[in-house]
Amino acid sequence: MNMKKITISLLLLIAVTAVNAQPPQVPAVAGSNFGAVVSDDKALPAETLPALLAKSEKLDTKIKAKVIDVCPKKGCWLKLQVNDTTTAFVKMKDYAFFLPLEIKGKTILLDGEASLVTTSVDELKHYAEDAKKSRAEIDAITQPKKEIRLVAKGIKVVG
Repeated sequence: MNMKKITISLLLLIAVTAVNAQPPQVPAVAGSNFGAVVSDDKALPAETLPALLAKSEKLDTKIKAKVIDVCPKKGCWLKLQVNDTTTAFVKMKDYAFFLPLEIKGKTILLDGEASLVTTSVDELKHYAEDAKKSRAEIDAITQPKKEIRLVAKGIKVVG
């Protein structure tokens, strides 16, 4: 290959990478599906997760919850409200889809796998950096955290 082809190839690769590192620029309106299509039937309220996970380490489930945070870099993770004191952290299965930033504050149906995990200090700091927390907030993370983790196959906006 000559130098011109190499340069063009590199520029194209950089452009594709930059486009893929952005959250989707689509509306998060009621009825929008991301990932696998999620039906409206048999969704449990998110507040049932702690009791269900007390009986089983992992479970396939469909829940209804409010999104309280989304990764501002590319929509690759969410935080959901479970109850007044508990949240759940969501990643997308196989990193197969991302979510628009405007999904924050919306109510969703999530089809996926729930589990209780202990998240390491390094991983917690990484997510805090993604969320653009202050250096002081990031440095204050010194202990691993036991939390509800969901791996989403699909997400549907319902409100």
